Amino acid sequence: MNIIKLNTSNLVLILVLLMTSCRNQSKSGNLGGPVPIIPYTVQSENVVYYDTYPGTAVAPDEVQLRSEVSGFVTGIYFKEGSRVTKGMKLYEIDRRKYQAAFEEAKASVDIANANLLKAQRDADRYKNLDKQNAIAQQTLDDALTSLENARLQVKSAKASLLNAETDFNYSLIIAPFTGSIGFSLVKPGAFVTAGQTLLNTISSDNPIAIDFILDEKSLPYMLTLQTVKKTLQDSTFRLSLPDNSEYKYNGELSIIDRAIDPQTGTIKIRTVFPNPEMSLRPGMNCRIKVLNKDSGMEVNIPAKAIVEQMGEYFVYLIENNVVKQKRVSLGPNHGEMVVVKSGLSPGETIVLEGIQKVREGSTVVVSGAVKNEKAYQSKGTD
Repeated sequence: MNIIKLNTSNLVLILVLLMTSCRNQSKSGNLGGPVPIIPYTVQSENVVYYDTYPGTAVAPDEVQLRSEVSGFVTGIYFKEGSRVTKGMKLYEIDRRKYQAAFEEAKASVDIANANLLKAQRDADRYKNLDKQNAIAQQTLDDALTSLENARLQVKSAKASLLNAETDFNYSLIIAPFTGSIGFSLVKPGAFVTAGQTLLNTISSDNPIAIDFILDEKSLPYMLTLQTVKKTLQDSTFRLSLPDNSEYKYNGELSIIDRAIDPQTGTIKIRTVFPNPEMSLRPGMNCRIKVLNKDSGMEVNIPAKAIVEQMGEYFVYLIENNVVKQKRVSLGPNHGEMVVVKSGLSPGETIVLEGIQKVREGSTVVVSGAVKNEKAYQSKGTD
């Protein structure tokens, strides 16, 4: 038997060569040959996505109904919780004394007009007699004074008539606009005090407003939307209801508040939505969705192709069957997809499946193809 004897220097040299060989193989990913992966071809497509904010439904117009006159409620002419139309009779306060005062005031106007007519005739007659020097000057002066007093009495009587007519009209409370009315806070026979007793609340319901709070950084975009002419197909503003269902009508921007809250750096925005089915009610909590300003043609890849390391994001780019790690900047996720703002271009190929087995410099081989690339196509989501 021949025994090969190695001195220490030869042994060290062999170990160094073996370690170098292993290291090179490790870097190339070829310890076990090319790594099998499934690739994905990067493409640009029209991506539509929305920013979502908590919103609250509010009535654009809301009025608390109070009586302008005191008295007992003698009539309620609506169904609680129903929709009322502008000018519809709602409540009646005992009208008898107000009607009597109105009739009395009308009679006072008639009397004042009659007195004015008599004073005018007397003044005219005394003027003619004065031209003939047939009466004393004092008599004419008294007649003219009586005429002026009669005119003032007519004005006073008409003012009293207006007040009486106003009170009489106020004893019948009508709907100031078309909207929904709530539960009545008084019943027939209850006594109400002018300007104090709350009878009910009426609020407009179609359209209805959705208010939400926006960060001041997004204000320039909102100001831009304020100048854009709305079309019937405009879906810039959408709505999700409390049960997570999608509201079928699109909204439009209505009001941007006058000032930003300096403590929070936010501003209130109001949108309005059609509400023909009355499915939106004031106070309802919902989610307002605003079309993201970057919606459009974007590089779009499956989120599963992304690797996160130390707060940064990477993909494995394939060039000539060799993997290269490339840093990317991401936009929002939507479904299974994620927008890539920078770092990738359409037509490049990345590793989709087999990421766990590859590293920088690995040689790869395609073991299959994406069976249904349409599954990774963005149709536009939140």
